[in-house]
Amino acid sequence: MGKLDGRVVLITGAARGQGEQEARLFAAEGARVVVADVLDDQGEDVAKDIGGGGAGGALYVHLDVSAEDDWTAAVATAKEAFGKIDGLVNNAGILRFNELTATPLEEFRQLMDVNQVGAFLGIRAVAPEIAAAGGGTIVNTASFTGVTGMAYVGAYAATKHAIIGLTKVAALELAGKGIRVNAVCPGAIDTAMSNPARLDPGSDTEEAAEALDGLYRRLVPLGRVGRPQEVARLALFLTSEEDSAYITGQPFVIDGGWLAGVSVI
Repeated sequence: MGKLDGRVVLITGAARGQGEQEARLFAAEGARVVVADVLDDQGEDVAKDIGGGGAGGALYVHLDVSAEDDWTAAVATAKEAFGKIDGLVNNAGILRFNELTATPLEEFRQLMDVNQVGAFLGIRAVAPEIAAAGGGTIVNTASFTGVTGMAYVGAYAATKHAIIGLTKVAALELAGKGIRVNAVCPGAIDTAMSNPARLDPGSDTEEAAEALDGLYRRLVPLGRVGRPQEVARLALFLTSEEDSAYITGQPFVIDGGWLAGVSVI
């Protein structure tokens, strides 16, 4: 018996990184998974691989989370295939590094559209379906920068603070419909978003990525970068009625202790 037997969960940004690991883990725990992304080839491959080996099943849908029409189409496709949706993981997001006063308005708005508006549209589009299914869960991917500040990621941090706010409001408004809403707040995780060398091994970005990895190792008390599989397990915990039935409206930091405080060593 899996922790998500009988569940249908839509996961955004699921073609790679944290979203891919969440999709694979959820399917292994019995869920039927909707793999949603704009990376069509990669997303199709993930869904096909899960469909062939998972305890549940999977289908891929193209979804630009900032586009309202894409959400409408994705929900319709998922319902046609699986009959319902009772879980959502708003995982899709982008990161840009820039000094706040040098950040172009276009860049700031791009992060808002994907990270912040994308989560809002996801909640608005899927929550009614979850309610119609008798209740379920929403897990939003924020960041540890959503509970603190970090230089040179001002636009990103602003969107992640907003996601935590959305999480709390949604938890209050949707509790009566049997929907729990929580947020995961990852720190440094070894994905293509935080480690560009993963996209192009051997490129000139690899040296910078190695330097960044060394910085993380010095800053993180546990001495390493996190793994996307670890974030996926936290998302599973928050999606499982067996494990987290009395938890809603909460941000869960998973950062290897980075925000615990200042070390003198």
